[in-house]
Amino acid sequence: MASNTKTKSVNIGARLDRLPNSGWHIKMWLVSAFALLVCWSNGIGGAVQNILLNELHWLEEGSALLAMWGTTYTAGQLFGALVGGPIGDKIGRKKSILLYEIIHIIAMVGGAISPNIGVLYVFRLVQGFGLGALLVVLFAGFTEYVPGRNRGVWSSRNSFIGNWAHPICNGIAFVIALTGMSYNMNWRVQYMIPSILSIVASLLIAKKFPESPRWLEAQGRVDEADEIMTRIEKEIEASTGKPLPPVTEAPKEVKQLPYSALFRGKLLKRTIVGSLVLIGMNTIQYTLMTWMPSLLRSLGYDTSQSQFMTMFGLFGAPFGIFIASLIMDKIPRRVMGVILLVGMAVLGIITGQQTQMTVLIVSTFCLNTIIYMYVCYASAVYVPEMWPTSAKLSGSGFCNAMGRVSNIFFPFLVTSVASSMGSGGVFILISIVAAIIAVCVFIFGVETRGESVEDIGNVE
Repeated sequence: MASNTKTKSVNIGARLDRLPNSGWHIKMWLVSAFALLVCWSNGIGGAVQNILLNELHWLEEGSALLAMWGTTYTAGQLFGALVGGPIGDKIGRKKSILLYEIIHIIAMVGGAISPNIGVLYVFRLVQGFGLGALLVVLFAGFTEYVPGRNRGVWSSRNSFIGNWAHPICNGIAFVIALTGMSYNMNWRVQYMIPSILSIVASLLIAKKFPESPRWLEAQGRVDEADEIMTRIEKEIEASTGKPLPPVTEAPKEVKQLPYSALFRGKLLKRTIVGSLVLIGMNTIQYTLMTWMPSLLRSLGYDTSQSQFMTMFGLFGAPFGIFIASLIMDKIPRRVMGVILLVGMAVLGIITGQQTQMTVLIVSTFCLNTIIYMYVCYASAVYVPEMWPTSAKLSGSGFCNAMGRVSNIFFPFLVTSVASSMGSGGVFILISIVAAIIAVCVFIFGVETRGESVEDIGNVE
C-alpha cells in the first residue's frame, strides 16, 4: 500500500495514551457532546413531518413527495459525509467542525423561514449536508483525543449526551403543541431553537477545542503538534497536582495515506465492514425517527397522542447508550455488534404486533434502548476508531455515506410496505434488515477494541 512516512515524530500518540483521566478529558467530552446534543435537525424530522402531513397538508399520504422527506435529507447527509470527511482530513478537526456548524445553522434558519415545501426541501438538503459532515468530524475526530485503553467508554459518553437530542427535541415539540401555538408557527420554532443553541456550541468549539495534535503530527506539522501537546500536559499536571507518567513507548511511524488506500489491503475490509454497520444503523434508526409518529397515527392515535408516545419511547435512547457506555470496552466489538443486531430483529417483530397503548409504549422503549446501544456502538465507537489518523475522517465519512445511500431508497420501500401491510409490516422490515447485517458483521467483522490509534494505523 502506498504511503508517505513522516520521518520526524514527537511521539504524540504515546504521550496522549499515557495521560490519566482528567478535567481536560471531561472538558473535551462536554464541548463535543454539547455540539452533538444541539444539532438536531434530524431529530425533529418526524415531528415536523407529522405537522406538514396531518395538519398543514403540505405533504400528502402515499405521495412521492412524502417519501422524499427522508430521502432528501439523507441525500444531503450522504454528500456531507462523503465530501466532509476528506475536507476534514485536509484542513483539520477544529476548522472543519466550525465550517460545518456554520453551514448547518444557516440551513436550519433557512428552513424555519421557508414559505413553501419546495424551498423547505432545498434547505432540508443543505441541513443534511451540514449535519452529515459535522457528525463525521465530531465522532471520528474525538477518538484522536482520548486514550486507546478506554476510548470506547469516552466515545460512548459522547454519544450518551448527544443522543439526548431525540427525546429532548420531541419533548420540546410536545410542549410547543400544548401551548396552543399555531401549527404553521410550531414547526418553525422547532427549527429555530437548535439554530440558537448551535451558535453557542460553535463559540465553545472556537474557544475551548484545540486542534488534534495527532492530526498535526500526521500532516508533518510536528512543532505545532508538540506545542499543543505540551499545553495539554501542563494543564493536566496542574489539575491533578501530580507529575504525568513517563512515556514508555517508542515513536511509531506516522503515515500519510491517500484516499485510494481505503479500497486496498486491510483498509478495504474495514471499509466494507464499516459501511455495512452503518447501513444497518441508518435504515433502522432513521426509519423509526421519521416514521414513528405517522405509524402511530395509522393505529388510530391522534397527533398529540402519537407525539407523546414517540417522546416516551425515545427515552430508551439515552438509557440504551448509558448501558452501552458501561460495557463497551468489556465485549469484543464484533460480538457486541451481532448481539445488538439480533436483539433489534427480535424486538422489531414483537413491537410490530402491538396495538394497546401501554404495551406499545413499553415495547417501543425497549426497542429504542437496544437500537441506541447499537447507534452508540456503530457511529461513536466502532466505525470512527477503525482508521489511521491521516485517513480517519475520509474512512469514517465514506462509510457514513454508504450508510446513507441505502436510506435514500429505503423510505420508498417503507412507504410501500406501510401502505400495503400497515405499521406492523414496517417493523418486520426493520427486523429483516437487522438480521442480514448481523450475518455480515459476524463474517467480516474486525477487532479494534483497546488498540492505540497508531497501532490501528499500521495497515501495511
